[in-house]
Amino acid sequence: MTNFSSYSRRKFLFTAGAGAASSILLKGCVGNPPSATTSTTNAATQQTPAANIDPSQAPEITSITLGYIPIVESAPIVIAQQKGFFAKYGMTDVTVSKQANWASARDNVVIGSGAGGIDGGQWQMPMPHLISEGLITNGQKVPMYVLAQLNTQGNGIAISGIHTGKGLGLDISNAAEYIKGFQAAQGRKFKAAHTFPNVNQDFWIRYWFSAGGVDPDTDIDLLAVPPPETVQGMRTGTMDAFSTGDPWPYRIVTDDIGFMATLTAEMWPFHPEEYLAIRADWVDANPKATKALLKGIMEAQQWCDEPANRAELVQIVSGRNFFDIPQEILNAPYAGKYEMADGKAAVDDIKKGPLYWTDDIGSVSYPYKSHDLWFLTETMRWNFHSGAIADFDTARQIIDRVNREDLWREAAQEAGFSGIPDSTSRGVETFFDGTKFDPENPEAYLNSLQIKRI
Repeated sequence: MTNFSSYSRRKFLFTAGAGAASSILLKGCVGNPPSATTSTTNAATQQTPAANIDPSQAPEITSITLGYIPIVESAPIVIAQQKGFFAKYGMTDVTVSKQANWASARDNVVIGSGAGGIDGGQWQMPMPHLISEGLITNGQKVPMYVLAQLNTQGNGIAISGIHTGKGLGLDISNAAEYIKGFQAAQGRKFKAAHTFPNVNQDFWIRYWFSAGGVDPDTDIDLLAVPPPETVQGMRTGTMDAFSTGDPWPYRIVTDDIGFMATLTAEMWPFHPEEYLAIRADWVDANPKATKALLKGIMEAQQWCDEPANRAELVQIVSGRNFFDIPQEILNAPYAGKYEMADGKAAVDDIKKGPLYWTDDIGSVSYPYKSHDLWFLTETMRWNFHSGAIADFDTARQIIDRVNREDLWREAAQEAGFSGIPDSTSRGVETFFDGTKFDPENPEAYLNSLQIKRI
């Protein structure tokens, strides 16, 4: 086992929008009210009966408020509540609270549920680490624990239709000069967007551009933009690319706004995506309740991965209390069906869509510390947060404070689930351009990258 301490309809388009990078946390504020909350006490689709809980495993508290963004990454949280998996393990009053955007989720976890916010929930990475260090909360440190990965896949790079036929696919090396020369030809730089700065979606599009020889900081305009503005810009021809997750690709393609250049499943097969993380003070006070929550999430993830359950999954999460979108928007991604463009064959592979429990490499749910290290290595690569994470010793120390894979293991063992990894590292990761990330030697990965700020 690697020891990281040892190394020195349209409503959806609005509610899923991300806040701008300049959103400010105000101390003493009352948070950003969620657009909807749902409690296990009124979950209409509960079916799983409560388990006979071993008294030694009974949760210290039965209630918690978890935030989520209405995208496919949040499905395990919604399903665990709606199918009664939380209640099965004694968490009988879990409130799931729809967050208006990522900035709202960040602000709400800082104030906590006692002040009208949330205790934790769904996060892009490495938001829990950045919140713990006060790097995106105006210096206010709120320690958090990463407890589980929620999913893999379900994301990609969308391109405006004005760029059809220009070679914008998985490998854009032959289109690099077209992109870099856009300002001279069109009077403005090629403009790309993601939903929140310095996290998953930002990393995916930065990696894609830089692997093709395009510097995302100098050759293009790369911005954090709410999805509705991004999509409207793609309609009008003022936005060129969008790092996006399901169900956005379906809307972009079927509305003839643009096309999918690539899926993240092609860029990094079975990559880490979004995570469950909760305030450390809540977890420290309620370790048994934390494990009960994890058991509910794990069982929900297993349920979500059963093809026979996908129709019901779509029915539940698309409902008015959750995503509030037509079911047909989710049918295609949950079947692994994606329309591509520029002569590229359509994708028809359920393993290229969202997965929640297992994939062809191993566990999806387990929070590998090696994946945390990749996210923090990319943070160093782009010199985010003015170099606050300056070296790998610092990165590993943060990971050891934030990642609680030990609680995941204990919960899985107590529940009798199989497929528990025997290492905190998934080993060497290989990207579409042949670049390798060895968590035992992240320096080599960083040194191999041609475009970086460090």
